Parts: sequence; C-alpha cells; structure tokens
Amino acid sequence: MLRFTLPRDMYYGKGALEQLKNLEGKKAMLVIGGGSMKKFGFVDKVLGYLKEAGIETSLFENVEADPSVETVMKGAAAMREFQPDWIISMGGGSSIDAAKAMWVFYEYPETTFEEIIKPFSFPALRKKARFLAIPSTSGTATEVTAFSVITDYSTGIKYPLADFNITPDIAILDPSLAETMPPKLTAYTGMDALTHAIEAYVSTLNSPFTDPLALKAIHMIFEHLIDSYNGNMASREQMHYAQCMAGQAFTNALLGITHSIAHKTGAAFSTGHIPHGCANAIYLPYIIKFNAKNAQKRYADIARSIGISGTDSECVSTLCDKIDEYNLKLDIPKSLKDYGINEEEFKNKVAKISELAISDACTGSNPRDISPDEMEKLLTSIYYGTEVNI
Repeated sequence: MLRFTLPRDMYYGKGALEQLKNLEGKKAMLVIGGGSMKKFGFVDKVLGYLKEAGIETSLFENVEADPSVETVMKGAAAMREFQPDWIISMGGGSSIDAAKAMWVFYEYPETTFEEIIKPFSFPALRKKARFLAIPSTSGTATEVTAFSVITDYSTGIKYPLADFNITPDIAILDPSLAETMPPKLTAYTGMDALTHAIEAYVSTLNSPFTDPLALKAIHMIFEHLIDSYNGNMASREQMHYAQCMAGQAFTNALLGITHSIAHKTGAAFSTGHIPHGCANAIYLPYIIKFNAKNAQKRYADIARSIGISGTDSECVSTLCDKIDEYNLKLDIPKSLKDYGINEEEFKNKVAKISELAISDACTGSNPRDISPDEMEKLLTSIYYGTEVNI
C-alpha cells in the first residue's frame, strides 16, 4: 500500500499572507533565518496579521543556511518555554526545515536526534502544536513535504529527516516573498526544484498521483526559470508555484542519488559548503546518464514533455544537454573541480562520501542500484567533468 500526503490547506497568490488574520489559536512561535524577511517588512506583516487574529507571538531568529542540530535544540527549548499551539516558519528551506525538527523535540523532549534519523520513525506529532510554513524561496518546497535536512557539524554530514508527521498543516505561497531573491539564489533554488521533479518522476515509488505533478513542474521550470533569474517577476511567481508542485510530487514519490550525493558533499569540503541547489544542478546530468540504463523511457518521457524528439536514447542525451545549457546560463559550474574543490582533498574523501551517499535515505528509491565502487566512479566523473561510463 502506498500513501499520498499533502498539507490540509494551501493558500497562494499575491496577498496570501493575509490569511494569517484568520488563523485560530492562542500562541505562535515564528521561526526565521537571517535578516531578509525583516528587511523587506514581511516579519512585521506576519506579526501584525497574527495580532489581528488574537495570537500572541514569540520570535526565534537567526537559523543558519544549513541548520545545525544545536540550533534545532535551542529552538525546541524556546518552544518548551513559550508553549505555542502554532509553529510558524517563514523564509528559505533552512528555517522551515529547522522549525520542523524543533517541533519534534518540543513535543518529545526526551527524544534524541539519533532516534529520528531513521526514515519514517517519528513519534506522532500535533499533541501540542500545528505547523504553518511560508516559503520565501522557490526550490525546496519544504512547505508541502515530509522532509527536513539538518546538519551535524561535528561530522560534516547532512541528514535528510523523513516522516509524514512533519508535513505542514498549512502552506502559504505568497510570491511577493520570492520577489526578494537575488539572482544566484533564484538559480540554485530553481535547479533544486527541477531536480526534485525529475527524480520524483523516475523514482521507484512514482505513481499516477505524482507523475502529473512532476511533469507539469518540469514544464513550468524550463519555461520560466531563465526569465525568473533575469528578474521577470511574472516568471518568478510561476516558479514559486512550480517548485511547490515538484515538492508535492517528491514528498510522495521520494527522490534519488542526486540528492544522496548532494546531502553528503554539501558540508564535506574545507572550501566551505556547497549550496544544495547548486550541488543538485551540477550532479543531475551525470546521474541521469547513470540511471538511464534502468530508466531510459521515463527520462525520455520527460524530454518529450518539453518538446524534445527522437529515440529514447537521443531524448535522454538532449535532456542532459538542455540541463547543461541551463546551468551555463545560470552561471553554475560543470564539475566539482570547476566549483573549486581541491583535488587532493576530493581523492582523500571520495571513498567515505561514497559510503555515506549509499546509506542516505534518498538512495533507496533511485531507479538504479549502485555499489560503493560505482558510486566512487560516478563521483570521480562528477569531480572531473568526464563522461559517465558505468
């Protein structure tokens, strides 16, 4: 038996933030990242709307770009002190991901981080609070997913937490927030969304419910991402919806090894973390070529859905070329070497990264099985930008 789970309510369109006026509750903890939501006036708007709703609000700020276990525990402690019946998170994927994890430790203080690493192992939530998510970026779709990515900086490993319990109750998609994204963030989040949709479509858990969402998201992203990157706000709005549709697909169909590798390389190198969307964009064409031995027809379906023609093999090749073309237009490197990762450090770490990537939660739904040796060869192709022959 399979399952299809989404938030109970989604509000979208310009001005959707005003729906907060109608929220019913007593106390809300608002979790945000850096200063951008304050700078552009959105925090004041949220606080004002919640005041109109008669809800007392406390603010938890400064969630970092890749939220840490320590930040999660601090937020959970703040929640236990304030006792909210709503957890509201606004901002990029990091602040929403962090708030989801905080939610678990707010309701279950004795639970350890190690206990929730295993996918779909969470205790039942909503004993104390419900969850509302307001994304300001157009990529992670965490506002509609059962996922949260938290980093253990003591080991440099990102952990994708997965459980339908942490699917938000309400998502508010107001494209006004996405208008504030700088071009680089627009590029990275857009390619993250494309990766979500493509991996969901070829996942071993794809279904008649997820396929239409994935294909429509792919079509919209290829149509609007470049214009969105170049500052067209009508396209920026469409990207905000497309990434959400991609999220609805992958939270139910799951993902693949593009994400497995991105999770395990994000904080692995001394040159600094590789932004998640950038990593996915770099890796995606290589992974498609690897997976095509098992999923050629599915990838060809994707290609044909965006107007590419030819044999299945030709369609897959042209699809990879198209992704490379978009990466070039979005100023995304072709390889990890081009990104600036030190060659000696890569060689020293590739075996361990391969081992960790294989054990990642996303590997199980990849359309092609992969051995440690194959993973190492694949990562080597990604590092040097060479053809995948595995």
